[in-house]
Amino acid sequence: MKYTHFFILLVAPVCLFSKGIQFFEGTWQEALALAAKEEKVIFIDAFAEWCGPCKRMAANVFTDSEVGDFYNANFINMKIDMEKPENEAFSKQYPVAAFPTLYYIDFTGEVVQKITGAQDVMQFINSGKAVLNKFDRTDFYAAEYNKGSRDPQLVFQYVKALNRAGQPSLKISNDYLQTQKDLTTPQNLKFILEATTTADSRIFGLLVQYRSKIEAVTSKEAVQSRIQTACQATLDKAIAFESEDLLQEAQSNMQKHHPAAASNFYLESEMAFAKLIQDAKRYLKAWENYLKKVADENAQEQSLQALSLAQAFPKDSNCLVAAEKTAKKAATSEDAFLFQFNYAYILKQVGKTEEAKKWHRKPYLKLKQLVISEKFKL
Repeated sequence: MKYTHFFILLVAPVCLFSKGIQFFEGTWQEALALAAKEEKVIFIDAFAEWCGPCKRMAANVFTDSEVGDFYNANFINMKIDMEKPENEAFSKQYPVAAFPTLYYIDFTGEVVQKITGAQDVMQFINSGKAVLNKFDRTDFYAAEYNKGSRDPQLVFQYVKALNRAGQPSLKISNDYLQTQKDLTTPQNLKFILEATTTADSRIFGLLVQYRSKIEAVTSKEAVQSRIQTACQATLDKAIAFESEDLLQEAQSNMQKHHPAAASNFYLESEMAFAKLIQDAKRYLKAWENYLKKVADENAQEQSLQALSLAQAFPKDSNCLVAAEKTAKKAATSEDAFLFQFNYAYILKQVGKTEEAKKWHRKPYLKLKQLVISEKFKL
C-alpha cells in the first residue's frame, strides 16, 4: 500500500475560492496601447462559445489563484470570441485552426507564442514563463545603460525588466536615486515603488518615507502589494542564509507597514523558518495559532496543514499527535472523502497500519458510488 501522493487530490477544489485572471474589457487597440505603456505581452484566450475545452479552461484554469497571481502581474489578459462579427478583423490577422488557441502578442502586434489546445494549471503557468523569457528586454536596456545613457525612463524600464526577470536591480536603482535632487517628482516616486525589491534595503525606507506621495501617484493597493512582496523577498533571504535577524526584520516591517496582512505573514514565516532549522516546538506553536486563525472551520486547510506538519516533523511525537487529531477532524467532516487519504497517510506514520488501511479504502468506495450515481443520471 502506497501513500505518497494522496494530497494531490486536494488541489482541484482550491480554484473555487480564488479570484483568478482579471480580463481586460477594452478594445484590441486599447489593449495594445496599455501593453505598450506597461511594456507587457498580451495574453489572448481565442475561444468559441461551443468549445468544451475552452469552457473547462475558463472554469478550472483561469480561476486558479496561482494562475491569476502570475498572469495578472505579467500580462494584459483578454478573452476574444473568434466567431463574433465584431472580432472579424482580429481573427483575420490572427487566425486559429482549433479551439482554444492561446495567443501571446507583444505591444507591436507581433506574435510571441501561439499554442493550440487546452492546458492544465502548471502547463499554462509554464507557458507564460516561457513567453516572458522570450520577451526579456534586459539585454537591450543593459546595452543602452552601458553606453552611458541615464535617461530616467530608460533606467526605470531597465530596473522593471530586471525585476520581471528575477535579476538583481538594487545597485542600478541606488545609483540612479543618488543622482536625484528631488525624490518627490511623480516619476521618481514611481521609480521608488518599482525599485523596492526587499524590506532590508535603503530603498524600502524611502518607500515608507514617501508612502503617502507614492500612493497618490499610484495607489494604496500597489504600495501594500509591494510592501508584502519586499517582506517576502527578505523572508526568502532569511531562509536562504538561515538568518534570524532578517526574519525578524521581515516580520517587523510587515507589522509596522502592512498590519492587515502581518498576522498571517508572521505565522507562515515562523513555520517556514522553524521547518528550516528543524525546531519542532517553534513550528508547532505557530502551526496551532495559524490553524485557529485560518483553518478553524475549513476542512481542506486543516487536512493540508496536518499533512504539512506530519511531513515536516515525521519523528516528533507532539507534532504527529496534533497532525493526527486535525487530519481526523477534516476526514470526518461533511463530504470529506478527499481528505481521508491524508488521514490514512498520517495514521500509517504513527504506526496505526490497520486503521490506515481502513481509511485508505473509504475514498475509493465513495468515488465508486459517485461514478455509479452519475451513470444512472445519464
